Amino acid sequence: MDREQEEMQSLGLFGVYKESYKIIISWRKIFSQITLTLILPLSFIFLIHIEVSNVLFKNIMNSTVQMIDTPQNTPKHQKLSEMVSSEWATFWLFKLFYFTFILIFSLLSTSAVVYTIASIYTGREVTFKKVMSVVPKVWKRLMVTFLCTFFTFFAYNMIALFLIVIFVLITIGAQSDGIEKAILVIMVFSYLVGLVYLSVIWQLASVVSVLEDSYGIEAMMKSKNLIKGKMGLSILIFLKLNVSFFLIQFLFKTVVVHGWRLGSLDRTAYGILCFLLLSHFFLFGLVLQTVLYFVCKSYHHENIDKSALSDHLEVYLGEYEPLKAKDVQLEQYQV
Repeated sequence: MDREQEEMQSLGLFGVYKESYKIIISWRKIFSQITLTLILPLSFIFLIHIEVSNVLFKNIMNSTVQMIDTPQNTPKHQKLSEMVSSEWATFWLFKLFYFTFILIFSLLSTSAVVYTIASIYTGREVTFKKVMSVVPKVWKRLMVTFLCTFFTFFAYNMIALFLIVIFVLITIGAQSDGIEKAILVIMVFSYLVGLVYLSVIWQLASVVSVLEDSYGIEAMMKSKNLIKGKMGLSILIFLKLNVSFFLIQFLFKTVVVHGWRLGSLDRTAYGILCFLLLSHFFLFGLVLQTVLYFVCKSYHHENIDKSALSDHLEVYLGEYEPLKAKDVQLEQYQV
């Protein structure tokens, strides 16, 4: 990551992608180690969750149909009812385990990749052993940011749902002249725009939580300020990543889970392909959002002292010491 900050502030979509690929290729050994240790398990958990959830839900539906077709107040109906309850319990227990492990590996992967790129940025020697010794300390800060983001999304969705329901209730029975539908479309569109905006803030807030002394709500506020002026680039990167993620997920569900034929490859080959694509996607996405962080910093002329950043990325007596504003001066430099 040898670009000067004056150059980084002018990077567009192609430039950010090129810089991200350059980092991964130049430091492929350590990124391969991170991928094998954290990102491959993350990808496997995500894909196996889709397959297992599909099987469990099919069993629930089959048992439910049999229960409906069985006369009530009969031993068979009672047995089927208990079976459905047990299957639902298994389904939600599996979901709980899935969300727990996917969250843990997501936070650990984010910590590892962001820390590694920051070390590369400072020109400091970085080893896999050092990264893995720091990661368990760093991910706790990410957890706080994730929880704050989760509650922010929850509140946003509840408010949006409340407003849409109120609008629908008010307009029920009213003579429709097309205005109500237009307003409803605008409300839904505004909701989606806000959802994308919050998602972009969350992604950059994860990087802020690792590299600076801010986490939680404060990291989200810093992220919001950082993307000003780079909003279009941030949203474009987010949308391209999500489209890629959707396509990989769609391919896996269609061919592997539901067994649709697509070409001459069998389900196993497509499963391996999706697994490799998803692993690459997770790694590249994390590198992208970290590079975007430095691009936004450069755009706002915030020059991070590399030596100070390097000092605070070191493991001191086994403790991770975050980057503090009082130790690292974010200076305004002239372009």
